[in-house]
Order: sequence, then C-alpha cells, then structure tokens
Amino acid sequence: MNISVCMASYNGAEFIEEQLRSILNQLDDTDELIIVDDCSKDDTIEKIKIINDSRISVFKNETNKGHVFTFGRAISLTNNDIIFMSDQDDIWLEDRVYIMKKELTDNGSLLVSSNTNFINSRGEVLDYKMQGVKSQNSKKNLKNIIDIYLGKENYYGCAMAFKKELKQLILPIPSYVESHDLWIAKAANLINSNTHCDKITLSRRVHGNNASIIKRPFLIKLWARIIFTRSIFQLIYRSFK
Repeated sequence: MNISVCMASYNGAEFIEEQLRSILNQLDDTDELIIVDDCSKDDTIEKIKIINDSRISVFKNETNKGHVFTFGRAISLTNNDIIFMSDQDDIWLEDRVYIMKKELTDNGSLLVSSNTNFINSRGEVLDYKMQGVKSQNSKKNLKNIIDIYLGKENYYGCAMAFKKELKQLILPIPSYVESHDLWIAKAANLINSNTHCDKITLSRRVHGNNASIIKRPFLIKLWARIIFTRSIFQLIYRSFK
C-alpha cells in the first residue's frame, strides 16, 4: 500500500525543510509527497528545491486560495493507496507511517487519527494541554460527531491518514467549509469508518499565529456551528448518491 503525503505550503520557509526531511525519511521509493503552494511570498519554494528529491511534486495556486482549497487540491492530485496530510512546520516522529498504516490495516477503517505533542520554534517540547482522540471512542461515531459540534476539536488533519476510497466522499471540499480536517472526520464518522490511535505520532509546532491553535471568538464559533450543520447534510446526501 503506497503512500501519498499532502502538504499545503504558504510562507513556510523557516521550518519546511526540517519537516520535509522528517517525512521523506519514512517514505519508500514508490511513495509521493504532493505540495501545493498557496502563493508564498517568501522563499518556501526555494527551500523545497534544496532537498532535490524525486518523490516531491510541487504545484502552485494561481491566486491565494486558503488552506482548505489548497489541501483539497493536494488530495485530488494523489495517486496512491493511503493519504497522509501534513502541515509545513511540524515534525513527524519516528515510525509514524508504520503506526498509521498498521492502524488502518488492522481496523479496516478508512480514516485514522492520532495524537500529537507540541514544540516551540526551537523544537523544544511544550507543556501544552489539548484534548486528543481516544481509541475507546473510535466506533462511537455519533458521539464523535456531537463532540465536533460542541467544539471539542479532537481531529487535526496533520494527525490523520486515510485510504483513497474516502476521496469519493470528501472531494470536492465545498467552498464554505472552514476546516478540511473536521470535514474529513465528519465524513468518516458518518459512514462508520473511523479509528482513533492513542499514540503520539508527530510534534506540532506552536509559533506566531498558528491558525489551528488560536482560540476563536464566540460569534465565529457560532458561525462554525451553522457551517457544521450544512456540511453534515451535504455529506449525508453524498453518502447516499
């Protein structure tokens, strides 16, 4: 089962080289790393070219489209059996690929989500508390969907891997969706094909204004609930097509 890794890059020059090397060290010759750059204004692309690895394919958006569109495009460009998503500034821990592939194989699910620790800009581990996923809740699909609705954001794209069959349900990602990772998590739970892995498989870097870590104001959270409801109905419709 070959692997495709999807990355959305944007002004990631500071950390992207270290992250790419942590990924490539775990890939086979037949695997691929798809990077879609969202009109970076720094030397992100040059940092990628430094690595000079034939497994890396770089695509560029014509205009800045945002991370949801960019990840959706990256997923659509994949060719292999298992798809990993990756942020540009994290670090994959040793055996991440092995652990995630084994979870997908052993459990027969289309999606697996793992846990993470947190590091700062210097790579030092932080005592950053955030609720993760629990294996005991893997098959509690309705509970998992309700938890997403209530704002218990246990699912993060950078900690996910899924089988290519899930692409049929999740693509294209609608333009109104704010979070591609929660969209994917809702899809897998709706079709009862979800697995949680208790293990920590990557280090998430906390620096500057990480969009996925910042706490959001109440009104924005309320709007997110409206989007949640709309996306659930759309996924239900797609699942019956």
